[in-house]
Amino acid sequence: MTRQIIPVDPFDFIIFGGTGDLSERKLLPALYYRQRDHQFSEPTRIIGTSRTKMSDEEFRTFARKAIASHVAAADVDEKELEKFLARLSYVPADATTGTGFDALKKAIGASTAIRAFYMAVSPSLFGSISDQLKKHELITPASRIVVEKPIGRDLASAQALNDLVGDDFHESQIFRIDHYLGKETVQNLMALRFANALYEPLWNSAHIDHVQITVAETVGLEDRVTYYDKAGALRDMVQNHMLQLLCLVAMEAPSSMDADAVRDEKLKVLRALKRINGTEAPKHTVRGQYRAGASAGGPVKGYVEELGSESNTETFVAIKAEIANWRWAGVPFYLRTGKRLAARVSEIVIEFKPIPHSIFNGDSAGPIFANQLVIRLQPDEGVKQYIMIKDPGPGGMRLRQISLDMSFAQQFQSRAPDAYERLIMDVIRGNQTLFMRRDEVEAAWKWIDPIQNAWENAKQDAQGYTAGTWGPSASIALIERDGRTWHESN
Repeated sequence: MTRQIIPVDPFDFIIFGGTGDLSERKLLPALYYRQRDHQFSEPTRIIGTSRTKMSDEEFRTFARKAIASHVAAADVDEKELEKFLARLSYVPADATTGTGFDALKKAIGASTAIRAFYMAVSPSLFGSISDQLKKHELITPASRIVVEKPIGRDLASAQALNDLVGDDFHESQIFRIDHYLGKETVQNLMALRFANALYEPLWNSAHIDHVQITVAETVGLEDRVTYYDKAGALRDMVQNHMLQLLCLVAMEAPSSMDADAVRDEKLKVLRALKRINGTEAPKHTVRGQYRAGASAGGPVKGYVEELGSESNTETFVAIKAEIANWRWAGVPFYLRTGKRLAARVSEIVIEFKPIPHSIFNGDSAGPIFANQLVIRLQPDEGVKQYIMIKDPGPGGMRLRQISLDMSFAQQFQSRAPDAYERLIMDVIRGNQTLFMRRDEVEAAWKWIDPIQNAWENAKQDAQGYTAGTWGPSASIALIERDGRTWHESN
């Protein structure tokens, strides 16, 4: 089946931090793919800006190298690449002094096209850039601003950051991006729940035993040393990515796919999460830090050795979360994320309750496992439904568990667009469904802050775990003391 490509209106896309890592790895390749698939209307322009002195031609050379490095060679169409590069220009600018913003205003000109200002910079610059855009009268009714995480490091700083940007842009113009929400499988979670009659009647505490959400990485610090040691896994992954996934699993059906209708339901979930305070944190949370071990590439250093200094920052978090509402009362949500784990995998596991009574002879038929729905976000995006069947063959009834497997790659046999491609196009369309609203961000911090404070007040060291394993042994105990076990992610 041929994917339908719907062109967007002409736009000016201004990348602050245009020569940085995010621009190189994600934004420029994503924009190139949308060019290649003929999604741009004329005239569309892409303007890079940063403090680095650079000419238009040097920026185009930078973009060409970025595409050569981060786009599959088979996907590079030289004709479309040249068209894409011709859209690019560059303006040096410094948000702290305002130098270069007059030149940026001149480069944009009197265009009435949609303007998207992408903040591929440190959050400490969001307010300064926003103020300079307003001061130089660059914000129009058709403008949008895109801000990357982290949006603060706690509730107070998130509110302050939201205030800074909110002073210059209306909430309807602010797009707080979480690239996990742009993944095809994440969006398919909504389709699975609300476009099928099969699952929604079972999607409650009467039929679901528990939910697991795992986001595991095999990499260590890489090039995020300064940021990561100040943030840790709780702020870096749980506050945004994992809570957003939890919301999509647990939310009630919205009245429509309107952005605010969806976000209203997600907000209800965040507000219904039971708070984990100082006395409950040791029972319901685990924090760990990787030690020296091995990965697929061979021996690796521990976190402290990679960092080069002593640190108690967690690289692993496991949490038992509960939602205090009628649908989910008594259903635990187990969250697990970490670096230097055994495999790179992101998945959601919905485990249904066991059958109430078995009619089969346990000695001959074998064990009956509970049904599971496994939604794999990465790698190998897809959905698996685990069910029990009769093992083929004569001589009695033996049962076995199999999976009904739907692989996106096999089913659609075409390249799945990167999350940034989808999200950037949604910015241009003005569709905020997959972006976080201010009250969502702040509700998430209200749940995260008590956990972080409990850890800091307890002054306990993060538990060590060997790189290449599934985290501290305490994370296994967290789920097994409830009579459950982590899904084996291979």
